[in-house]
Amino acid sequence: MAKRIIACFCGSCYNPGAVVGSAFFYVLAPAVGYFLGAIPFGYLVARVCGVHILSVGSGNIGATNVKRTVGSLPGAVVLALDIAKGYLAAGWPIFAVRGAIGQRLGLLGLLGALLGHMFSPFLRFRGGKGVAVAIGGCGATMANVLPLALLTWMMVFWAGRFVSLASLAFALMVPLCTYLFGYSLFACAVTVAMALFIFLRHLPNLRRLLAGTELRFGRGGSER
Repeated sequence: MAKRIIACFCGSCYNPGAVVGSAFFYVLAPAVGYFLGAIPFGYLVARVCGVHILSVGSGNIGATNVKRTVGSLPGAVVLALDIAKGYLAAGWPIFAVRGAIGQRLGLLGLLGALLGHMFSPFLRFRGGKGVAVAIGGCGATMANVLPLALLTWMMVFWAGRFVSLASLAFALMVPLCTYLFGYSLFACAVTVAMALFIFLRHLPNLRRLLAGTELRFGRGGSER
């Protein structure tokens, strides 16, 4: 039974010796990803600028709230740093453990980074919504999926000027492309979980979208 469970994670590349040698990374990858993701760059950058980001705007540590409440440059810095930590969290296991197992470990690192970013222990388990982290992680693990997902984000955003709606479209497109491009069942499952977490963090925005009260970005206000 245990071998079957391990084989589910390792796929066709499974062999007992390799799995024993890599088992440590199955714990390490999501753990390192979590603590990388938990670094609250939005909070730190805003504090450097003299703003307590948790008490202004939406109270979110993401780049959108930082841009709105602190400025365009700090917002761009936060966006770059959040993408970078997602890329690093997912990328280092791929370099440490080559092959299909490395990609699976990278996906676990991405999932850990998302959870760390959304529920940071440094902020009493508050955090961001995870889209920038997901962009970085997908860039490291599934580079051919990312362009289409980003194109979807841009098209939806420019059609309605809703960052939240564009983010939800991105979250849906990633698992769809993962499936269509022939990635493993494991990869599909991780990206579905990623989309669910992003949707959960966007529930207040989704309610406002359905009620017609969500503010458009750059038109008489900014999204919350």
